[in-house]
Amino acid sequence: MDSSQSQKMSFEAGQAEGQAQEKANNLMDMASNAAQSAKETMQEAGQQMMATAQGAADAVKNATGMNKK
Repeated sequence: MDSSQSQKMSFEAGQAEGQAQEKANNLMDMASNAAQSAKETMQEAGQQMMATAQGAADAVKNATGMNKK
């Protein structure tokens, strides 16, 4: 094998490594985005549950007359 073939093979190996790294980075970005989205969904669900619980507590206070100031 002459030196130009060797250089070409090294270049192609470098190209393949770069493409693999880019794919890995893209997968990591996708996973990170999915995790962030799930976190936001859970926070929204938690806030809705808290609001619902507060509403229920207020309804009980109103029904029992405990909400008078």
